[in-house]
Amino acid sequence: MTQILFSPKNYQTKHLFVITENYQNDFEFIDKVNDYFKAYINNKENNSLIYNYLGKLVTIIKIDSKEPSNILHEKVRKHGAKIANELNKLKQTEILIVNQSSDKTLSLSAAEGLYLGNYQFINHLSKKEKVKNSLKHIYISAEKQISIKHINELNITCDATCKARDLVNEPVNFLNAKALSNAFKLMGKEAGFSVDVLNKSRIKHLKMGGLLAVNAGSVDEPTFNVMTYKPSKALNKKPIILVGKGVVYDTGGLSLKPTPNSMDSMKCDMAGAAAVGCAIYAIAKMKLNVHVIALVPATDNRPGYNAFAPGDIIEMMDGSTVEMLNSDAEGRMILADALHYAKQFKPELVIDIATLTGSAMAALGSNATAGMGNAEGILKTKLITSSFKVHERIAELPFWDDYNDLLKSDIADQKNIGGSLAGAITAGKFLEKFTDYPYYHLDIAGPAFLSAKDGYRPKGGTGVGVRLFIDFFKSI
Repeated sequence: MTQILFSPKNYQTKHLFVITENYQNDFEFIDKVNDYFKAYINNKENNSLIYNYLGKLVTIIKIDSKEPSNILHEKVRKHGAKIANELNKLKQTEILIVNQSSDKTLSLSAAEGLYLGNYQFINHLSKKEKVKNSLKHIYISAEKQISIKHINELNITCDATCKARDLVNEPVNFLNAKALSNAFKLMGKEAGFSVDVLNKSRIKHLKMGGLLAVNAGSVDEPTFNVMTYKPSKALNKKPIILVGKGVVYDTGGLSLKPTPNSMDSMKCDMAGAAAVGCAIYAIAKMKLNVHVIALVPATDNRPGYNAFAPGDIIEMMDGSTVEMLNSDAEGRMILADALHYAKQFKPELVIDIATLTGSAMAALGSNATAGMGNAEGILKTKLITSSFKVHERIAELPFWDDYNDLLKSDIADQKNIGGSLAGAITAGKFLEKFTDYPYYHLDIAGPAFLSAKDGYRPKGGTGVGVRLFIDFFKSI
């Protein structure tokens, strides 16, 4: 397991990660080598250097303190991921970060990039030791601006993000709805939050018609997960609730998806569930003074048994009816019941997160999360600010009531799809109808699962949402 640590006094290592504005020789390099480093990195055309000096990997990144802070920190994270790759090629186990810049917190971003860039999903390889990454220890030179609390919280954040990646990457034959619930139980036991798992009989008793309809085609039973963290000195009197879509595998149901390039990656359709479960895990481990509840409806979506069919009328938990015209728009059906369930807690804010629509991905690609909702005020501002700080950026879409017209049905209270236009927005408007509190919706269809590595974001599950929620709750 990777670990970020303060470097002991007079600690010496072969490998260095130097962050600088104006490179200074604080190291025992011979003059010829040091003069080369200084001349190269101080040249206006060069921003970084990676140099193998007699088996010692030296990397220097030059920063411009006039650049916006969020951009600087992201550059350093990405460079950290690149260096993790180089260290693993050399089969090296450790590196020391030395920060010569005025912003000492850049050391934390360098460590974060190294840690997250070092991630692998090799659980099912028979000879995993041969390909396992070697990097284990990331040392940071002690600075007054960085405390042991910062180090501990960064380790927890990176660990929680990697846990979410693992959950997203697990195929459904290893991670069905029940197994996902068991994973949440283990995290709750370790971090100190409660996990109540509602089985199918309790779901039926609550009349969660959306969740039951999506599950009707599956041999595996659904679960509904209620995770609660409430410290005695919570700053918020009303809870903030996170709701995550937990479709552990999505075939599209009877509205069957094409494959390849669609169904073959649908183990990722529970990325929202992973995000909220691993976020509350981190929040509890950090002992943040916030009252948080996470709700996860979980099932797979299959075309078997009595699978719900286009044209069916589904009665939801709130008593309203939905004309189901596309069984591949299943995520909103299970989230709707969860959003109605959240009403009993009289929340200050509810945020749902889901791999919900191809429309969001088509509009924004993998570079942003689509955000929309009726929530306003300081909490929404903090959420948007955190999204840019951790580079899990929210791009806001309009949320006008005009879009409700696209969901009108002749034979039910509403349809579950709004047609070919504004698909991400109509999905959000569908969900809003099941709320009576400040609400914000995050569609992570683009950034949740990548077809190729992008800096410290790996191929496959990225764990998007975990770092966003952690920073958001820390800001509160």
